[in-house]
Amino acid sequence: MVMTVHVDIVSAEKEIFSGSAEMVFAPAEMGEVGIAPRHAPMITRLSPGEVRVKVSDKESLPYFISGGILEVQPHLVTILADTAIRARDIDEAAALQAKARAEEALADKSGKVDYATAQAQLIQAIMQLRTLERLRKRGG
Repeated sequence: MVMTVHVDIVSAEKEIFSGSAEMVFAPAEMGEVGIAPRHAPMITRLSPGEVRVKVSDKESLPYFISGGILEVQPHLVTILADTAIRARDIDEAAALQAKARAEEALADKSGKVDYATAQAQLIQAIMQLRTLERLRKRGG
């Protein structure tokens, strides 16, 4: 029998996923982490990127998160995301527009732009597009 861990992915708006998984992969600030059942307890910040919930050998569910917190207990993984979206629900056109707007803002040398905000928006748009690209490569 395959061991599993209960996973909850919650955003400010709603619960995105709740169920059992064989493994969870998440973009921690210091690099991607893989969480298996009975993992040692930990809490870490998450960077914008893809969370993958491996529910079986044949099925992995990808999600985009804009950042948040990961809490791990031996039988429970909780992801509290600022924003969480199923990879298949990402609006590619909107992500491309957001990327273009952020790049335009970063190129503005007038001093009227909040560069930290523009940079964060650029990173988020790029990570959404990467998540979509990975989904397509996996045939999703």
